[in-house]
Amino acid sequence: MPEEHNVRKLDARSLRGLAHPLRMELLNALRRNGPATASMLAERLGESSGATSYHLRQLAAHGFVEDAPEHGKGRERWWRAVDSGIAMDENLYQSPDPAVRGAADLLLHELVNQHTRELSSWLSTRDRWFPRWTDHSMDLSDFTLRLTPERSRELIGKVHELLNSYQAHEAAEDDPDAEQVRLHTHVFPIATDPEELR
Repeated sequence: MPEEHNVRKLDARSLRGLAHPLRMELLNALRRNGPATASMLAERLGESSGATSYHLRQLAAHGFVEDAPEHGKGRERWWRAVDSGIAMDENLYQSPDPAVRGAADLLLHELVNQHTRELSSWLSTRDRWFPRWTDHSMDLSDFTLRLTPERSRELIGKVHELLNSYQAHEAAEDDPDAEQVRLHTHVFPIATDPEELR
């Protein structure tokens, strides 16, 4: 698979450090919206600042976030995400350690929940994007292909390669026509035999 820009490869320790719904939300918020304080994140996520402070410190202990002192004034502590994304070694899904397998399972379920929340949020605010963002610049599609595991890996690699090529030529921060655009990709096998679905 092609090398991805600024992506953190999880090991068993960092996986267990990240596999918590609020930590994943905090990290996602810092990646999408830039540096923030625990209080700002608490207000944005509907949490207490005590909870966000604690989980930010845990994320820092595992190297996911770090101080952003250039944003601080006085005693304010600002945080920023260290990486732009994560990748998980396939061996973690099949670890002999049940705690690691449980953390991998929680992480995957929370990622799916995160994607669902993002889509729901877009659906509830989609009117504000028209007419500039029309059907030609937004997409909700699904495809079903018949592939071997090897061809699936090849497809994923090519999709990632294409996305990385766009990431290398992102619009400037001050471009008034540009917005952050989220892309979700899910490639997984499905059962087609009715007996397998029971």
